[in-house]
Amino acid sequence: MSSTSATSPQPFLLDLHVQFILGLDKKQDEFEYWASEQLRLNGVLWALTSLDLMNRKAELKRQDVIEFVLSCQNEDGGFGGSVEHDSHIAYTLSAVQIMMTLDAMDRLDASRVITYIQSRALADGSFSGDEWGEVDTRFCYITINCLSLLGRLDAIDVPKTVQYIDACRNFDGGFGCRPGAESHAGQTALAIVGALELVEADKLGWWLAERQLKNGGLNGRPEKLEDVCYSWWVMSALSILDRVHWINKDSLIKFILESQDPETGGIADRPGDYPDVFHLVFGVAGLSLLGYPGLQPVDPRYCMSRYITDKLPKFNVDWKGVNKE
Repeated sequence: MSSTSATSPQPFLLDLHVQFILGLDKKQDEFEYWASEQLRLNGVLWALTSLDLMNRKAELKRQDVIEFVLSCQNEDGGFGGSVEHDSHIAYTLSAVQIMMTLDAMDRLDASRVITYIQSRALADGSFSGDEWGEVDTRFCYITINCLSLLGRLDAIDVPKTVQYIDACRNFDGGFGCRPGAESHAGQTALAIVGALELVEADKLGWWLAERQLKNGGLNGRPEKLEDVCYSWWVMSALSILDRVHWINKDSLIKFILESQDPETGGIADRPGDYPDVFHLVFGVAGLSLLGYPGLQPVDPRYCMSRYITDKLPKFNVDWKGVNKE
C-alpha cells in the first residue's frame, strides 16, 4: 500500500476516539441513550473492540463490563440486548465475544449458551434470530462464529448449515439473506469452517470490488449510498479471498478518515454525519484490514484482534461431520 500522507485529510484521531467511547455512558440524560437501550450489549462490544484494536482496552472497567454482560443472560441461556430484554442470537454472540476479549470465559455458562443456540436451529440448516422466527444467513454466520469461539461446532449440523448458505449463492457470486434474495455484502460466512471451496472467488471478489464508489467509500448493494460500516463487511470478505488489492485502498482510507468527527471523536456513516460507536468500530476495523499504522491486526472472520483468534482451533467441514485439526 502506498503512503497515506498525501491523501489523508487528517490523521487518525485515536485519543479523541477513546474519549468518545468513554463518554458514551455519560449521556443518560439524552433521548438517544434510552432509544438505543435494546442495543446496549452490542454497544459494549463495539466500544470494547474499538479500544482493543486501538491498544486501549484497559480504559474500560473490566469487572463492570463482565457483570453487565452476565446480567443480560436469560433463563433460556441466550442474551438480550440489555437487562430484561428478550434473547437474540446476535446479542448472544456479542456476549461471548466480550467475555473472550476480556479473558473471562471462565465466568460464562457455555452449556446454557450452546443449548440456546441449538434451539434456534431449523430443519434446513438455517437459524432463526429469536423466538419470533426471523431467518437470515447472518444468523448462520453468528452461530458458526459463536460456537467456534466456544470450541463446540460439533453442537450443530455444520454441513447442513453450509449447504443452506450455499443455496443462498447468486449468479453474481454474492450471497443473499435467504435463497433467491438479493446479494448483500454482509452475507459471507464460510471461512471459519474451511468451506471456501464453495465460493467462486474471482466472481465474488469482483462483485465486492464493485461496491467502491468514486469517493472511495463502499456500499453494501448496487445503487446504494456508501457507508463506513462496509469498510468492514466488504473488506473482510475481500481479505478472506485475498483480493483487497482489487480496490483503491488509499481512497477508502481517505473516506474513513474524513468520516471522523474532529470535535467529539467517533466516526459517522459518511463525512458530515453524526458519529456513533457502530461506525467507529467498523471504521477502525476497516483501517486495520488496510494496514493502517498503530492498530492491532484484526481477524477478518471475527472482527476481533488476531492475538485472540490465533489461539482458536481450526475446523474443516468434510460434508459428513466436522474434523478438528
